Amino acid sequence: MAGDGKKLHVAMFPWLAFGHMIPYLDLAQFIAQKGHKISYLSTPRNLNRLPKLPPHLSSLITFVPVSLPPVNELPENAEATMDVHPDDVHYLKKAFDGLEPELARFLETESPDWIIYDFVPHWLPPIASKLGISQAFFLIINAWFLAFFGPSASMLDNSVMQPTDPEQFTVPPKWITFPTKAAYRDYEIKRTFNTSSEQENASGVENFYRAGCTITGCDVLVIRHCREFEPNWLTLLEELHQKPIIPLGLMPPSVEESGGDSNDTWVSISEWLNKQNIASVVYVALGSEVALRPDELTELALGLELSGHEFGIEVPRDEGDGSFTRNSVAESIRLVMVDKEKGSIYRERAKATSSLFGDKEKGSIYRERAKATSSLFGDKVLHDQYLDYFVQYLENHKSQD
Repeated sequence: MAGDGKKLHVAMFPWLAFGHMIPYLDLAQFIAQKGHKISYLSTPRNLNRLPKLPPHLSSLITFVPVSLPPVNELPENAEATMDVHPDDVHYLKKAFDGLEPELARFLETESPDWIIYDFVPHWLPPIASKLGISQAFFLIINAWFLAFFGPSASMLDNSVMQPTDPEQFTVPPKWITFPTKAAYRDYEIKRTFNTSSEQENASGVENFYRAGCTITGCDVLVIRHCREFEPNWLTLLEELHQKPIIPLGLMPPSVEESGGDSNDTWVSISEWLNKQNIASVVYVALGSEVALRPDELTELALGLELSGHEFGIEVPRDEGDGSFTRNSVAESIRLVMVDKEKGSIYRERAKATSSLFGDKEKGSIYRERAKATSSLFGDKVLHDQYLDYFVQYLENHKSQD
């Protein structure tokens, strides 16, 4: 259906993890800026913990609380992955599945034009289809991750995800026909399979079955990616899933969006950073759900202390068990962040560990690559064009009234 100028009502239903909820909120705000109404559904405690809305969008975005059914094994007030141990997330998924009746009532009563959902609610596509509501699956992670696991049909019957040998995931799968180094490392897949094979699943539904259902049931798959960066993956996803694939760009945040008191945490961090000397701060990002072992945390801390320099390089790990040492952390940092006076000393030390780090010019290569991609990743005009196209797609492809 072609766009008729009518403003849309878009429902958004992310998984109960802030790494999902916040990108969904970012997308909601962009859609609302075009004058469309948003209903953002999550649990009460999660909604209260989200960043505050800009005043000019508050009338267009409605937070809709849904009550998470009790599950005995969940701690009191646990409504997000950050509230539970990683081994207990399957109980949260069991509770999440209990939202099905409340979501069905909301969709039947409010009849939004679109619902944008995450990978977990495998039960949602049939409900939306029955009600004539258009559906978009918003994948917040990169394109290669989804492409790596093959077509949605294989996700539904688990034929791809039940290998006899986990090491088959340490090389690109057969359906990836272009050159790539994307694959699991030995320690990564071992940890993944140890977790999946030893841990019970209270929900009774595997993650890949969930993803297979949500992909199969959607009208369009939208993904946080851009064609200027590794476009082959987007083409492959279209071939694997036989669905329209719409990249949203990389959705870089705007500094202006944190104005006022809309994001008190960022304001305080920004004020502190502004007081520091240039190139004097180390930013360590491990992911919101990474659980380091005590020995890993100790080695990381000691390595940072030993280095005396900022860094932006992956720390080499043992390919067998994924471990790293304080010296590998320190030498990695020294390899990348060097100055003219001290550089020769650190480069000589790095040269002594060439089996781990390669030649002595590797640091400059990383810096040049980072410089070359920074303009792409931070190009808000470019990425907003992707978002503009997506909103136009929503306007032009909603179900018939």
